[in-house]
Order: sequence, then C-alpha cells, then structure tokens
Amino acid sequence: MSMIYYIMGKSASGKDHIYTALLAGKDLNLKPIVLYTTRPMRQGEENGREYFFTDEKHLKALRKAGRIIEERCYQTVSGPWYYFTADEGQIDLKTSDYLGIGTLESYAQMVHYYGRNVMVPVYIEVDDGIRLERALKRERKQKRPQYEEMCRRFLADQKDFSEEKIARAGITRRFENNGAIRDCIDEIAGFIRAAGR
Repeated sequence: MSMIYYIMGKSASGKDHIYTALLAGKDLNLKPIVLYTTRPMRQGEENGREYFFTDEKHLKALRKAGRIIEERCYQTVSGPWYYFTADEGQIDLKTSDYLGIGTLESYAQMVHYYGRNVMVPVYIEVDDGIRLERALKRERKQKRPQYEEMCRRFLADQKDFSEEKIARAGITRRFENNGAIRDCIDEIAGFIRAAGR
C-alpha cells in the first residue's frame, strides 16, 4: 500500500529544506503533494514548486466543487492567508508514495480523508531560540521584511504545536533539527526506507 509521509513542525524548523531534500532522494521515490496558498509569493519561490499560489476566488470554486481535502486560514498582519490541499488529481495511492508538508491541523484532516493507515507523521523539532534566529535571518532576506508577521507566527506556533495537540495527533516519534540539517534529513530518509519495507 502506498503511503503519505507528512512533514510538520513549527515555523523556521527547516521543513521546506527537508521536504526538498527528501524529494530529491531518488531511492525514496516520493512524489510531492503541492499545497495551495493565497499568501504572497516569497523571493526565490516558484509557482507549483513550493505552493500553487492562488486567490480566494479559486479557493471558493474548489470549495463549491467539494474538492478541498484540508484547509486552514491564518489572520496575518496583511489580512487572511489560506493554505489548503485540493483533490485535483495529483495523488494516486495505487501507484506512488507521497510527501506532504503542513500543520498538525492539516495532518488530522488528511488522516480523516485518507485514513490513519496511509498517513505517516514526520514531526520536526527545533529549539525555540534556534528557530527564532533562523526566522529572523530568513526574513531579513526579503525585499519587504515582515517582522511583525514573523513574531505572530512564532507565538501562534506555541499553541498550534502544544504537547497536548501533538499527543492527540498520535505523534510519538520526533526528528531533531538543532544541528546540521543533513543529519536530520538522513535520519528521516532512513525512517522512510524502513517504513516502506
């Protein structure tokens, strides 16, 4: 049976780098689940790679058609930003294993849609001080840094990824990314190889 490996973690935990590296692992043979978002594209991002960048009009049309698998909205300093997964034919569990990325909430909705036997959580854990340093470094690279939004995300993560919510999602294994990111990537890749046997 094919599996969906689902990466989760607080902001600036290295999820995007880990996701990209795991997809590049030819022996893992994972296909990406590309999420949709209404947030603005960041410098260096490409439509269809990190996200499908869209608008609320398209989101409403997908909702009306019953094609939303999971959806979440963040009230940011720039207004509401939606992130969602849509059933538009990119996932075929008869033929491939997939790699997704999201939140605990989106993971729970994916479990509800696909079943717990298909979903494999990959929770990335990073010391809060290290995360804050990484987030600040990333934000400084933007043409228009949004420090207030960075702080809002950081504080929201404390509630969104509480120990109680992690336990409720059934997550027992964690992958630490406090040092060299390559070590974390290698550990997760080994975990996926073992799970696929």
